[in-house]
Amino acid sequence: MSALRFHWFLPTTGDGRSIVGGGHGLGRSHGEAVYRPPSVDYLGQIARAAEQLGFEAVLTPTGTYCEDAWLVTAALTQVTTRLKFLVAFRPGLLSPTLAAQMAATYQRVSGGRLLLNVVTGGEEAEQRRFGDHLGKDERYLRTGEFLTIVRGAWRGSFDFTGNYFEVEDARVAEAPDPVPELYFGGSSAAAGPVAAKHADVYLTWGEPPAQVAEKLAWVRALAAEQGRRLRFGIRLHVITRDRSADAWDEAGRLLERIPPQDIALARKLLAQSSSVGQQRMLALHAGFTTGKARDLEVHPGLWAGVGLVRGGAGTALVGSHAEVADLIEEYAALGIEEFVLSGYPHLEEAYWFGEGVLPELRRRGVLRRAA
Repeated sequence: MSALRFHWFLPTTGDGRSIVGGGHGLGRSHGEAVYRPPSVDYLGQIARAAEQLGFEAVLTPTGTYCEDAWLVTAALTQVTTRLKFLVAFRPGLLSPTLAAQMAATYQRVSGGRLLLNVVTGGEEAEQRRFGDHLGKDERYLRTGEFLTIVRGAWRGSFDFTGNYFEVEDARVAEAPDPVPELYFGGSSAAAGPVAAKHADVYLTWGEPPAQVAEKLAWVRALAAEQGRRLRFGIRLHVITRDRSADAWDEAGRLLERIPPQDIALARKLLAQSSSVGQQRMLALHAGFTTGKARDLEVHPGLWAGVGLVRGGAGTALVGSHAEVADLIEEYAALGIEEFVLSGYPHLEEAYWFGEGVLPELRRRGVLRRAA
């Protein structure tokens, strides 16, 4: 088993003591609890906490329901020293040469702390807000061309003619150092070959281990055909406490704060998503309307309650620190090396995980020390 890497999440759509919904066709929403706006001051608290606790990076999402990832994280590089920023962006919405330049500049300004999360986009309605009218399969083909140009521009003068882009002498003033690693997710048939050819890390949402194993085998085989070996990561929420019962009580409290009408509306909107990954998330809580938190336990310690009102990653690791560490090791045994985590509220849950689970994993000798 490789040493494991852990990243946290920046809630640029807002935060609170209830589940803040949004993404994949859902507008920003939150329960009756006090809502924490995504101010730079508050996000800075989370970033500094993640850095102090030993997380390697923080993921920042992309979409019209949240703040711009490039601008927010560039500001936060000034209040942190070591923490890396996994910036989500949508290829095709800007010039690939400009994206290469932005990344190179970011690396120099931040001292080499940029990672890139490539989000091809699974929601046609949101893509149209940006003026993008391509179908999903075409968007993945365009992403492949985009990433080819970005990497070419980082290496030097690069010419390219494709179906979606044509550039001459694409270059940046100075190559980024280090070259940002590319994180890539996608569960559709069109996503796999692009990930296999271009990604450094393939990300999956937190499906039960058996489903994750199948997905990793699929991408691993595609990468082998390209003569490449990828790393694998997983995106999950987490609720961890000193005692398992307390963690499940917290899951129950979060569930109680979700009005049934919000669940019905979210399910209706998310059902329209063309994202294969989103449909797989929906299937994990299909048929649930009301009940107890344990009714949404889809694998021992894996809870599908977050996905009731949140698009995208919708499952959480729930249990005592040791139980959460056990489930992390179960995923690691499949080949998962990187864990991108979050919890509500993100500031407090970072401390629960960082002071509870990370020391347990360190004791077990599986934790990679952050640079």
